[in-house]
Amino acid sequence: MAGHSPASPATPASPGKKIAEALRGSPVYVDPSLATAVDAAQKRELVEQIKESKLPIRVVLVPLVEGDSWGGKPEQLAEVVHDRMGGGPSILITLGDLPDDIAAREWPEGAHQAMHAAAAVFFQDDMKGAGLAKRVSRAIGIIKAGNGDKVYEEATASLNTSKPTPSGEAGGTGKDAASSRAGSGGSPLVRILSLVVGPVLLLAAAGMLLRRRSRLRDLTTPFALPRSVFAAARQADEAGLRDRAGEEVVRLGEEARTAQGDPAAVERALDAYAAAGTVLDRAGGVVDLAGVFALVAEGRAALSKAPATLPLCFFHPLHGPAVRRIPWRPLGRREQLRVAACETCLRAVRTRRAPEVLTDRRDGRPFPYFEIPAEDSIWAATGYGSLLSGDGDSLAGRVQRGDFTRTLG
Repeated sequence: MAGHSPASPATPASPGKKIAEALRGSPVYVDPSLATAVDAAQKRELVEQIKESKLPIRVVLVPLVEGDSWGGKPEQLAEVVHDRMGGGPSILITLGDLPDDIAAREWPEGAHQAMHAAAAVFFQDDMKGAGLAKRVSRAIGIIKAGNGDKVYEEATASLNTSKPTPSGEAGGTGKDAASSRAGSGGSPLVRILSLVVGPVLLLAAAGMLLRRRSRLRDLTTPFALPRSVFAAARQADEAGLRDRAGEEVVRLGEEARTAQGDPAAVERALDAYAAAGTVLDRAGGVVDLAGVFALVAEGRAALSKAPATLPLCFFHPLHGPAVRRIPWRPLGRREQLRVAACETCLRAVRTRRAPEVLTDRRDGRPFPYFEIPAEDSIWAATGYGSLLSGDGDSLAGRVQRGDFTRTLG
């Protein structure tokens, strides 16, 4: 049977191509895993609403998890699908970064204010607990009206209660912050996220977001740092923060000494306990005290049975535990980092706003702590855990080898 060879199996279509092909037949694509969230009748209603809008809207409802074909990023999903459909004017609505959140991208950007139209739905009181189909429908309605920016500002206006702080204390230098505010027209959102937010606003915003995020309720593993610890820490002055840090160090020591299980994990927790004590004894201010909390979190993560525990928020560790890693590029730099972010900072970065950052002082001026040269700050070098290389690298190990005491003074 010369000249014959086994037929090679056809190459399966990529996920992006599969979705694009489905969208050519219907403007709404619902992954089978979400069929109970958006049933056939609701899908038909969305299709009719899109047709009535006479806009190039497409809805792609696909679960997003880190490590999937889109890296868990709604913007990546939108870019791939848009490319597979051949480009051109388009509006794509997807799930967002957070539960109960939806996102939108459009080409050309800003033509129908779609990004803010979708983001506004998350903050609207009457959408709390609404189903996915209703949230998508609301976003389509706002996009059709073309007033997404206004609706978003109205939906987030209640958050705009903080007082301005001196320039340079959040999101970069004073010049960067000023240009960011000028470029945005001074919108409430920019003022909210580009300035150092007061404790009352932080607590209110965190409470609102946590109510909408069932998967991010207080951690339930035995050794988790409760989020209430961080809420209280943000309200405390430096002396109060030092007292609370001391309490958490003592608790970690007690938990580590009485823990049952993997001896190696217990040893890591004890190392973190010892390192936290070292930092606490010689802490020179809030930046170091935040490091104590980061070390306590590292120790408790070692004792926790959770498969993968993220460090504290890179941008401001007193926000508490991060919820996911995100790509982020510091101002004025080419390299992109993957840092752990809390829910509030994640949203700020996703909407291209400056998150609240923990500041340090250099030459008498405030700087974001991560802009201090790494050789002068263990916290800048490690991002409170976000920038560790893995393979056994840890905050406790850095403290034990002298990285903290070397940079004192």
